[in-house]
Amino acid sequence: MSFLLKFILSGAILFLVLVAGLALFQQFLIFPRVMVGPAPALPAQTERLTLTVGSDTLHGVRIPGRDPSQPTILGFPGNGTNSETIALFLHQVAPAQDVVVYHYRGYPPSTGTPSANAVLADALAIHDSLQGPVTAIGFSIGSGVAAHLASARKLDRVILVTPFDSLAQVAADTLPFLPVRWLIRHDMTAATDLANTTAPVTLVLATQDEVIAPARSEALASTLPQAQVVRLAAGHNDIYNHPEFVPTLRHALR
Repeated sequence: MSFLLKFILSGAILFLVLVAGLALFQQFLIFPRVMVGPAPALPAQTERLTLTVGSDTLHGVRIPGRDPSQPTILGFPGNGTNSETIALFLHQVAPAQDVVVYHYRGYPPSTGTPSANAVLADALAIHDSLQGPVTAIGFSIGSGVAAHLASARKLDRVILVTPFDSLAQVAADTLPFLPVRWLIRHDMTAATDLANTTAPVTLVLATQDEVIAPARSEALASTLPQAQVVRLAAGHNDIYNHPEFVPTLRHALR
């Protein structure tokens, strides 16, 4: 067997291994629930919530605010972030408002198996369990969940942090040498979903994002000429430490 033929066969085998790996392990790659850190200490007034959806039980928290007449903030965290960490952060950002955040399906203590379809459907059930106006805030993959909610329910406003236009396109950009669009089973289409919302939208983009390429965030922004767009010179994770990040969220909430 010639060297060239061996090289071609080795490349083909490696390609097939990568395709099989993406097909088999994409759920773990998109929903790395075992990598979520421990929950922080929450305020004494925190309420523990449960919601039964089909045969599964979702667990969440509500941190009451000082002014119950204001819209409830419904948070959707990134896929590697403990939901209670986001709940505490949002409470610190907007202490006057009630904050509700649930653990995604399959993320302990919530039961079940995570998938894009399940998480998106759960968002609607969670919203419908609340009373009064709701503001949705989504972070990273949670921005796709919040966008889907905005397409199906009337919201007071929507704030998306490090968002994307399509989760499948994010994956395709990350793995351009694989047929990602044929393999992806967990898509979220924020650009399409937000086209159907009448709620005010704020996008907070990280111009140095190393996880969600800035091109994907900009592609979303280009479809929403009515949205307020804030660009911060930060990466995907260190945007939370940017001095303008919290003021930006507070301004968007007002």
